[in-house]
Amino acid sequence: MKKIFALLILLHTLTYLCAQEQLSKKELADRLFEREEYFKSLNLYLDVANRNNPDIRMIERVADCYRLLNDSRNAEQWYANAISYTKAEYIDVYYYAEALQRNQKLPEAKAQYRAYYQLIRDPETLRFKLASCDSAAKWIAAPQKSYTVNSEKKLNTTYSEWGTNFYGEQGLVFTSDRILEYDTKSKQTDNRTGNNYFKLYYSNKDSLAVLPVSKQNRKLFNGDYHIGPAVFNQTADTAWITVTTTQPRKLLPVDKRGNASRQRLYTRRLMLVMATKTNGVWGGFKEFAYNNIKEYSVGHAALSYGGDVLYFSSDMPGGEGKTDIWYCLKQADGSWGKPVNCGKTINTKEEEAFPVTQGPGVLIYASKGLPGMGGFDIYTATGKEAAWSFPNNHKYPVNSTADDFYFLTGDGLSGYFSSNREGGAGNDDVYSFTYQPAPKVQPSAPLVSIPTKPAFKPEDLHAIVYYDLDKANIRTDAATELDKLVLILKENPGLKIRLSSYTDVRASKEYNIALSKRRSDAVLNYLVNKGIAAVRFSANWFGKQSPVNNCADHINCTEAEHQMNRRTEITAVINK
Repeated sequence: MKKIFALLILLHTLTYLCAQEQLSKKELADRLFEREEYFKSLNLYLDVANRNNPDIRMIERVADCYRLLNDSRNAEQWYANAISYTKAEYIDVYYYAEALQRNQKLPEAKAQYRAYYQLIRDPETLRFKLASCDSAAKWIAAPQKSYTVNSEKKLNTTYSEWGTNFYGEQGLVFTSDRILEYDTKSKQTDNRTGNNYFKLYYSNKDSLAVLPVSKQNRKLFNGDYHIGPAVFNQTADTAWITVTTTQPRKLLPVDKRGNASRQRLYTRRLMLVMATKTNGVWGGFKEFAYNNIKEYSVGHAALSYGGDVLYFSSDMPGGEGKTDIWYCLKQADGSWGKPVNCGKTINTKEEEAFPVTQGPGVLIYASKGLPGMGGFDIYTATGKEAAWSFPNNHKYPVNSTADDFYFLTGDGLSGYFSSNREGGAGNDDVYSFTYQPAPKVQPSAPLVSIPTKPAFKPEDLHAIVYYDLDKANIRTDAATELDKLVLILKENPGLKIRLSSYTDVRASKEYNIALSKRRSDAVLNYLVNKGIAAVRFSANWFGKQSPVNNCADHINCTEAEHQMNRRTEITAVINK
């Protein structure tokens, strides 16, 4: 009996010590997580969560770590586990839906979005999320054949590579957290990811190396914090580089989120630095006049074709959402005017970032707030400063359900973009693309060489053009789509087209019928003026019938959702 009693005491002691060890790991993991050191906190949370009868909060934290480390596969698994508990947080359902969408489990994602947004009663955002799942399914099922996309094996590693920019005639500069064999001085580790800090790498046909920086300014680029991306002027002797501030932490303000914490929490924000190259080495660093590392980030610069407009992303006050695209105009004395927001056509209540310019009047950027496939999608708009056409989604295979961003091209026919989609070498990867437009008409070809029966099936041709509110004029983005159609029609003289025009749900039925008729007429007139016979068209107008995103009368929709309904759909008619 004495031995049994002693054994019971020993078992109780061991249980107590185990509980103390568990509590210690929880506390340490929580502190690391609070400091956003997700890589370091994950293993501690896993150890506790994998024991018998784990705390739901530990399961949620494991799921959160995987999500914040962009590991959607494990995030999906752990959020599925978390929502099986009655005490799970509502937000777990949302994050589970995001992981399902990211992993292309789109019907399951829609079910979880419905469950979450019904709980918090937000039908507007629910419609947006369901539409993004539907767009993803549609575009993946019918990819754009004009694009060919390949992973750049020369640049990609198991680490993160992204943010390519042209550097001279044959070079590229990109951002990576890899460690090169000869780069032995890189001993600093980002505790958020467990990898090295980002640096700028230069690549050409024969070499790959860290971008050389003068010793005078090496403190800013010593590898203690992130560097990149960088954009260069036409002569590649001036650069705008995004860096994470190296200010000592004692000089950074305490975050508001840290008020209830026993730790001193602060944020290292982004800033822009201009550099010049002398004798092949970058130096002469100057901070952008509108950096404000105590209040907001400024980064991801892009220069207009003439170099007189500087675009960038920022979460500075006065924007439309979380991060926006802004611009500054170059003054006569070489300084930059005050930042101006690019406006509601470009920016949304969500995140916009990674602007790139292509020639005069073209802006390419990434957004989470416009109709797309989920995550960051790549969009192109034409215009300048704060006046832009409605952004055009690049669709699949350029976009995916993952984050797709930093689309770089000089001629629109080839270039690079970045993505953390499945099938890459690491987290973020660089992808190259080629674009093959519709073949042009060969004037010398005899008419008999053109088949009388169209070579297209009805599903091979489905174009959509969009309109501004209460307008029927052909916008720049619509003209681009119609010009592509003109080439197809001229190549296939037997092909006939059906035009179906719609409006958004506002205004009366009679007014919208008349407006949609004017839109069909505008498309028909445009094509006739391009040399296409009017007899090849049948035009229909349906007013506010058949909204694409469940918008209906008396339901508040976002402007982005209304925009999707102001459209003319163009399909082929085949005589069998």
